[in-house]
Amino acid sequence: MDPLLKVVIVDESPVRSAIIEEGLREAGFTQVTRIEEMANLLARIYALDPDVIVIDLENPSRDVLEQMFQVSRIVKRPIAMFVDQSDAASIQASVDAGVSAYIVGGLVKERVKNILDLCISRFNAFSRLQTELDQAKTALEDRKVIDRAKGILMKAKNLTEEEAYALLRKTAMNEKKKIAEIAQSVITASEMFK
Repeated sequence: MDPLLKVVIVDESPVRSAIIEEGLREAGFTQVTRIEEMANLLARIYALDPDVIVIDLENPSRDVLEQMFQVSRIVKRPIAMFVDQSDAASIQASVDAGVSAYIVGGLVKERVKNILDLCISRFNAFSRLQTELDQAKTALEDRKVIDRAKGILMKAKNLTEEEAYALLRKTAMNEKKKIAEIAQSVITASEMFK
């Protein structure tokens, strides 16, 4: 792991955050910043632009958890969350919010680096899956648009499906655009003539 990673520790307790900070520094991390105030947390995290966020909550209330989940949903960084007490609903909410590692109890400085490694690996794996999902959704939407445009061209110009696709492809190449963009133009134009 890169020791130049910027790590932010969010914890109102200086004693608890010192344990995490000490564990990170012993593991070779040099860019560690502590945030002890929860006010304007999102803005402060944006200003610091960390690579990894470590959140340590002793007895998190629903409001504090929701603020942490908001951070994890918006910031899109690996987040490790340490809590002393938890329940199934909190764990599920954390996973849904994108927390990469949710650790209940056992805050020991010697474990911090391994937990951070796990957190980053899980975040990267999830990010890859999310990217693949987004690409698949886009491809499916593009396919639907292309199929609809082919249908319009087949009906309007009395073409076969292959000829309609070839016309879309040729036009896309000539215009230096994606086939889906040309297909969307065909759909838009056809709706104007209805």
